[in-house]
Amino acid sequence: MIDGEGCLNTSPLKEILPKTLAVGWSGGLDSTALLLSLHQQGFSVQAWHIDHAWHAHSAEDALMLKQRAQSWGIPFLSMRLIQANQSNREAQARQGRYDSFHCLSHETGVKHLALAHHADDQAETVCMRMLQGAGVMGLRGMRSYTVMQGLHLYRPLLHVRRNILKQALQASDIPWLEDDSNADMSLWRNKLRLYMLPAIQAQGVDSHQLWMRWQQQAIRLSEEIEEGLKNINIESEKGGCWIDYPSWYLLQLPMRVQVIQRMAAMTLGAGKVLGRRHMTLIECWRQKGAHAGLDLSGCRLYRQGEGLHLQARAATSRL
Repeated sequence: MIDGEGCLNTSPLKEILPKTLAVGWSGGLDSTALLLSLHQQGFSVQAWHIDHAWHAHSAEDALMLKQRAQSWGIPFLSMRLIQANQSNREAQARQGRYDSFHCLSHETGVKHLALAHHADDQAETVCMRMLQGAGVMGLRGMRSYTVMQGLHLYRPLLHVRRNILKQALQASDIPWLEDDSNADMSLWRNKLRLYMLPAIQAQGVDSHQLWMRWQQQAIRLSEEIEEGLKNINIESEKGGCWIDYPSWYLLQLPMRVQVIQRMAAMTLGAGKVLGRRHMTLIECWRQKGAHAGLDLSGCRLYRQGEGLHLQARAATSRL
């Protein structure tokens, strides 16, 4: 790392990180530490900055970051988002950010992107997903490596606490931006970070260890689920996919849910999942005999003979 005492190991992922990659750089503490760490370790990095236009001086910040990256000898690329409305700002910003990363990937030809999520972010993610009613798969938290529509995403700091990153930058006298949105209490994550987690800590409970224990349990259970589905085959078909209905019907509930999520990803695209509300509807439908069909978000689930089919909505005909 950049702490004046050599490089901090950027996790076992360091061994598989490509020599040329981009870093999603907000200018904040976490992404600045990651960008400079990889740069100093000899990686050929680009800084990809997404300006969410959440405050009046965001364009000025982007210009300042461009100048800062140039002073470090790091190529800088930026895109500015225009928010259509203020509803569900977090989800909208996340989608806009990844859409922009894909645009920059096509523009530059760089297919590998490192993100600066760290151990504290992981704990917050597990906590937030639990409160939102996520199942075992969701409680595994963020993956250290995944592929999203051809873009390879790495999170090499998931084992590092935020205070370590802060100490490293302070020791090297490297500045970072404080994002104004971090104090925005309309955002779910900020409510957890600024109120709920400190309240748990005040009761003598290490909230980070608490949520990481839940994550490890979820990983263990998810491995058992995956083992139980080794012999379950989902077949592709035009507009969707299908599976043998009796085989699906006899699975335990967590396995049935995972099969449906796999079918959703095959039908709607990688990374697409159905929510808890949809899973409740599917279970009620199953218990009532799985007659006719069930309209879900962007798709339709129906039983035809011995097959359970999931079809993209536009590709389905009325049953």
